[in-house]
Amino acid sequence: MKKKAFLINTSRGPIVNEGDLIIALSTNVIAGAGIDVYEKDPFPENNKLRFLPKALLTPHIGYVTAENYSIFYNQMIEGLEACVNGKPIRVLE
Repeated sequence: MKKKAFLINTSRGPIVNEGDLIIALSTNVIAGAGIDVYEKDPFPENNKLRFLPKALLTPHIGYVTAENYSIFYNQMIEGLEACVNGKPIRVLE
């Protein structure tokens, strides 16, 4: 990878060797990394990635946008209101 490259992983943790990534970030082989999934879950508190300034770590939310959250929570509220009021929601005929 080029020194200006950023590694982004929102797929599966084990596809990235975290040990190699730590070395690559620590020795400036790559510019940075955005990691949303990890080799071990839950992510260990002592994992060296936590302490690297060139690593942006997110808790399994890297795939989502503000628009996705808005849609999700609005539909959740709509469903809860329908349930409380005893009304069916999105009935297919």
